[in-house]
Amino acid sequence: MKVLVDSGKARIIDVRLPGEVANGHIDNSVNIPVAEVEEALKMDPEAFKMKYRMDKPQMDDENLIFYCQRGRRAAQATEIAITLGYAKARNYEGSYKEWSEKEGK
Repeated sequence: MKVLVDSGKARIIDVRLPGEVANGHIDNSVNIPVAEVEEALKMDPEAFKMKYRMDKPQMDDENLIFYCQRGRRAAQATEIAITLGYAKARNYEGSYKEWSEKEGK
């Protein structure tokens, strides 16, 4: 995961609430709370970019990765994305808990 983050080639979406994100997040991730994921992924690309300040993921993106605090909400977001046609969407199962332990944050 760290290699993907550092490469800048991954689209990493943090599905936690903004208050949780304020306490730390994975670099280059974008916060889209799980309750907004379906609506966000249905937006047109321009509206998505204006709201989230990143290009909207493509249906065939290989590195569309969701994470939350422990993995449950990210799994839910991944399922939503797959249902909408993002067939290669993935859940970072260790989520922020694992990341922060490994990164010492």
